[in-house]
Amino acid sequence: MTFAEKASEFTSTITVRRIDSEDSVDGKSIMQMLMLAGTMGTKLEIVADGDDAKAALGALQELVNARFQEDE
Repeated sequence: MTFAEKASEFTSTITVRRIDSEDSVDGKSIMQMLMLAGTMGTKLEIVADGDDAKAALGALQELVNARFQEDE
């Protein structure tokens, strides 16, 4: 599962920002996420705003911690 797919499951706005460049994108857009060029080791900040923001951040953190379920 991609980050954008998981983020799209929530109504909250999901923003992803590169810490080193201040560039930020819509976490629900696969194209924008690709443009962010967040390769392995890039430090990112994820911000969610909306009614299900807490659940969204929890789910996205689980996805990242599971390495995007690559082993499945």
